[in-house]
Amino acid sequence: RMSEEATKASGDMPAPNEMTSKDYYFDSYAHFGIHEKLLKDKIRTKAYRDAIYLNKHLFKDKVVMDVGSGIGILSMFAAKNGAKRVLAVEFSNMAVQSRQIIKDNNLDHIIEVVQSKIEDIKELPFGIEKVDVIISEWMGYCLFYKSMLNTVLYARDKWLVPRGLLFPDKAKLFVTAIEEKINCMYRCCRWDDVYGFNMSSIRKVAITEPLVDALRSNRVMANSYCVKEVDLYTVQILDLAWASDFTLQMKRDDYVQALVAYFTVQFSKCHKWAGFSTAPDQPSTHWKQTIFYLQDALTVKRGEELKGVFTCAPNARNERELDFKIKVSFHGKACDLEEENTYTMH
Repeated sequence: RMSEEATKASGDMPAPNEMTSKDYYFDSYAHFGIHEKLLKDKIRTKAYRDAIYLNKHLFKDKVVMDVGSGIGILSMFAAKNGAKRVLAVEFSNMAVQSRQIIKDNNLDHIIEVVQSKIEDIKELPFGIEKVDVIISEWMGYCLFYKSMLNTVLYARDKWLVPRGLLFPDKAKLFVTAIEEKINCMYRCCRWDDVYGFNMSSIRKVAITEPLVDALRSNRVMANSYCVKEVDLYTVQILDLAWASDFTLQMKRDDYVQALVAYFTVQFSKCHKWAGFSTAPDQPSTHWKQTIFYLQDALTVKRGEELKGVFTCAPNARNERELDFKIKVSFHGKACDLEEENTYTMH
């Protein structure tokens, strides 16, 4: 059973016939399969474990809030490493299962599971007014898709003590260019002849949704360009709609069919560097990379530059979805291209 204080903070999931797409986002996290996939992501889980285990001095006798605690693994890391109290906040019904897991591991005297949206919590249990540390695995595909960053920022502003810690606290989003002929032909060009019928008009629609996939590093055609940096101590909600110029220099003579985005994450308050990368040349994570196909392929030569503008903003109807606009400009020896495409991650 939840304590009386936690019950005050708890919110109820709406009835199925009253759910919106935003509610289904939370309800989806009640399914074990999602958490199994997260736990199997060793790069992600070990990064959090090491950041906490190797920095016990930052957690000793502290009050910790785990935002979107899921199955409770990050909360248990904190409890095992000196936290005085951990508030594991989880809105989905996985909160019920995590409460049992925490009890089975004899950590229920430290960890309190609060089944609620952060935004619905009026007061914290046990008379706690502020927390010393906020931990959260908030990142989504392409860093921001279905991201919990909005929720973490709300928790930061409402519950974190001045000069409190955020784990992790820094992230960067990068873009590069790739040769992706085979998948491009399957995803885009197959519409030119479908059982003898020309369905090429679908092609423009087919590429408007970015593809999440794991790339081989030998597909990368250019340097990586950082289009967005996030510092969780200072970033504001309004900063999550942004645009950035970029320039990519080609590494070899070849073709470019798409741009790809990936991100890095850092726990900068640790005494030794802690974090991870989702780049194509790093061990794969469940985030993989995000591919944005171009309408027309480029023939490029080594040293030539592809310039553009990368724009990202939350979808107007659902803030956890993302709208992208990518403008590219290329003038090389073999071809010229001026193109602007709009993409949505649903």
